[in-house]
Amino acid sequence: MAIGDLRAAAGVSSTHLAQRFKELIGVTPKRLARTHRFAATVFAINPAGPIDWGDLASRAGYFDQAHFGHEFRAFTGFTPTRYVEVRRQFLREHPGHVLDGWPLPAD
Repeated sequence: MAIGDLRAAAGVSSTHLAQRFKELIGVTPKRLARTHRFAATVFAINPAGPIDWGDLASRAGYFDQAHFGHEFRAFTGFTPTRYVEVRRQFLREHPGHVLDGWPLPAD
């Protein structure tokens, strides 16, 4: 069911629906969608090889590479390139670590 259909079926405004969602879930529907898209994108990054940032952003559904970069910095505080540098450095310093192959947290 689409959000618009849910809103119409419930007989409430989009604003009311978003507020109620936030009360129950803790974040707005938009924030949850952004977080899900970002997490899926980070899991798709392979730090072992070259990364085509434009292709990655496009496949993830970002409007363009700049949009992806802004979202990435908003979530991690790093540019995508810096994030991968940090991941690669961690993997060099900790070979065979349990996090090998997993995205690292922002902090």
